[in-house]
Amino acid sequence: MGCSLSGLNALYDAVNGGGDVWINENRFRILKQIGEGGFAYVYLVKEIGTESSSSGAGFRKKFKDPSLISDDGTYAMKKVLIQNNDQLNLVKQEVHVSSMFSHPNLLPLLDHAIIAVKAPEGNSSHEAYLLFPVHLDGTLLDNSVTMKSKKEFFSTSDVLQIFRQLCAGLKHMHSYDPAYAHNDVKPGNVLITHRKEQPPLSILMDFGSARPARKQIRSRSEALQLQEWAAEYCSAPFRAPELWDCPSHTDIDERTDIWSLGCTLYAIMYGMSPFEYVLGESGGSLQLAIINAQVKWPAGPKPPYPEALHQFVTWMLQPQAAVRPSIDNVIIHVDKLISKFSSV
Repeated sequence: MGCSLSGLNALYDAVNGGGDVWINENRFRILKQIGEGGFAYVYLVKEIGTESSSSGAGFRKKFKDPSLISDDGTYAMKKVLIQNNDQLNLVKQEVHVSSMFSHPNLLPLLDHAIIAVKAPEGNSSHEAYLLFPVHLDGTLLDNSVTMKSKKEFFSTSDVLQIFRQLCAGLKHMHSYDPAYAHNDVKPGNVLITHRKEQPPLSILMDFGSARPARKQIRSRSEALQLQEWAAEYCSAPFRAPELWDCPSHTDIDERTDIWSLGCTLYAIMYGMSPFEYVLGESGGSLQLAIINAQVKWPAGPKPPYPEALHQFVTWMLQPQAAVRPSIDNVIIHVDKLISKFSSV
């Protein structure tokens, strides 16, 4: 899927938060804003039929997988304000990477358009419109905040099932040729959909930081360059030690994601990264806590989570990437835990 640059491909006419958006030949009505962050806004939109495309039939023909078609015509639309060429290239990269993968636990990009717009004082800029399936139950982070306020916890079975789905999506990325790392696995990038008499559906999203996973670092300048990139694109509480303090001669691979996955499993249980506790301590250093893998276990549900889950987290949070497990080994282990604790 390429990036199209045309003022006719997307038209945004907001009136008090409403209005219509054209993405290529298809029209969508903005219903409400459902999220924002940085230079991006996320809206709930509804497909509007046009004379040339009755009820969006042309739009629907794009999808080989009919499950991507919304029953009620609603979708999530991400609008990105692009101020410079670096940001433009990042959005193009996100579109490219999102289009590479097709897996039920990775959020698919349904359509997109990037348009040139006139900025104040005659400067040129762009706006990007990315269309996705909508998941109105929010992110794992949203759910954690709500559950924490009610002093609620996921059951052991749901913890493992949510985590198992994330592993499946990540395995798809790690198995690509070349292997890709997501680089920003965290609760805020996991969509949750609650289902009756089933574990919650979990879907990994936001591929703006995803890159080929394997890098050879052979100088101090290359190490510093990687650290600077990670500081901007990999969320600090979930960032692997080798991205905080990169050796001048090392090989980086997809096990940076395994560290973030271990942090995320902890967060499914306790609602935060295993290292965020230091942010509330006088003189606490997040970097030192991560580099030394200083994990603290808070009070949890009663009865508490099985010790085997704590050991599983610790196994993934090994400071030396070379001894960290691969995604295949993580999946083997989580499947054993699911068999053991399926009714807990």
